Amino acid sequence: MTVRPESATPMSEESLPADSLPAKGKKSAAGNSVLAATFLAGLKLVVGLATGSLGILAEAAHSALDLVAAVVTFLAVRVSDKPADREHPYGHGKIENFSALIETVLLFVTCAWIIYEAVERLFFKPAAIDPSLWAFLVMAVSIAVNVSRSRMLYRVARKYRSQALEADALHFSTDVWSSYVVIGGLVLVWLGKNVFPRHGALLQKADALAAFGVALIVLFVSYRMGKRTIDVLLDRAPDGLAPRIREAAAGAEGVMGVGHVRVRRSGPSVFVDLTVDVDRNQSFERTHRIAEAVEGQIRKIAPGADVVVHTDPREVERETMARRIRAVAYRRQMSSVHNITMHEEKDRVYVDLHLEVDDNLSLQQAHDLASQIERDLQEDMRQIESVTTHLESRGTGVDDGVDVTRREPALVARIVALTNAIVGAPSCHNVTIRRYGETLSVALHCTFPEELSIVQVHDVSTRIEQGLMKKIPGLDRVLVHEEPHER
Repeated sequence: MTVRPESATPMSEESLPADSLPAKGKKSAAGNSVLAATFLAGLKLVVGLATGSLGILAEAAHSALDLVAAVVTFLAVRVSDKPADREHPYGHGKIENFSALIETVLLFVTCAWIIYEAVERLFFKPAAIDPSLWAFLVMAVSIAVNVSRSRMLYRVARKYRSQALEADALHFSTDVWSSYVVIGGLVLVWLGKNVFPRHGALLQKADALAAFGVALIVLFVSYRMGKRTIDVLLDRAPDGLAPRIREAAAGAEGVMGVGHVRVRRSGPSVFVDLTVDVDRNQSFERTHRIAEAVEGQIRKIAPGADVVVHTDPREVERETMARRIRAVAYRRQMSSVHNITMHEEKDRVYVDLHLEVDDNLSLQQAHDLASQIERDLQEDMRQIESVTTHLESRGTGVDDGVDVTRREPALVARIVALTNAIVGAPSCHNVTIRRYGETLSVALHCTFPEELSIVQVHDVSTRIEQGLMKKIPGLDRVLVHEEPHER
């Protein structure tokens, strides 16, 4: 049985429609990122061409790439928040992960170009660089914009668990680090021109070395982001989450064991699929409540997760022994074994049971049959120390009685009155009287308050049977059908 009680769980932010507040917040953050990337890429390009600084041109290329990535992120965020449909039952969240992969590839391409140009300027084509005030100003503006933008994107990414926005924030964080590296290179070039002219040629290469530093930073960050993105696209389980979910599910009341646990991410969403073992004698409603409890425990660990709990019915240990006891009795052609009670003391088990035998058997024959079953049980299950058997009559299996209910209205009325007097309230109905030669058999329905336990109801039923057989001559058997009061 698979239980997915979605109606009982409040809608998480991930399941809201595309025009909801979370979607608007993500779109707004992505749109602001596009505007900032456009401004910085244009500013760095103009100043880089004017000063001839490879470090600034590398930064311009990096910002241009950020612009492309920001546009991809903006488009991905718009698509990823669409609700699940028939063709995409798990939603569109992975478009965010795919956009992050595109950004990673673009970053690697940019790093390759920056490294190539840096090698050219270091060894083959030295370039004159003018570390003007404008160069320092543009890098300072870049740092200020990128710090504020990355903080904003990280805040929104954490709030809505968006990997696309997190990748965008990571881009702008690398811009901050690389901007500091470029400023350091420009400072060294300026020192070579104005303070240490003898070492000017050597310090002139500091800009290319700064570009190398930018490329190394971007490569490192790109590798980490690319690995995480590929892990999500390949449905790799988040580190440490599956064991925590297994432990939480095992701690839910009513769970006998936990089977497979599958966890995967799709964009901002987490999907959990697991199997738990439950007592097969539980009602469907009780099993459903156990599954809901498991789901609640999991959502404490992974808020907003899409959880599917599959329940497998399992036999409890005592039920397994009871089934074996019945199987041993069946081998002796005893199909009516009931009221099996087991008592455990240390490693030994003591069994009490009721055994119905044919009316035609003598006491000696019935006792011999019961003794044989007791020996069979102890041979089959060595942990059984002793068996106590209660013999009951089950009849011959042939019903030759005559229904005399309509002929005996006075007797029916008396049975109703006696029963109601024992119960203490009107409850007796549907009385059937059968005659077997000189004896009578009565079957009746009796209603009881629904809050009574089965033990209490059984005690009252026994008093009815004993009271009727005591007061009505010739009455040989009474069968009471218990039922709750109608609401």
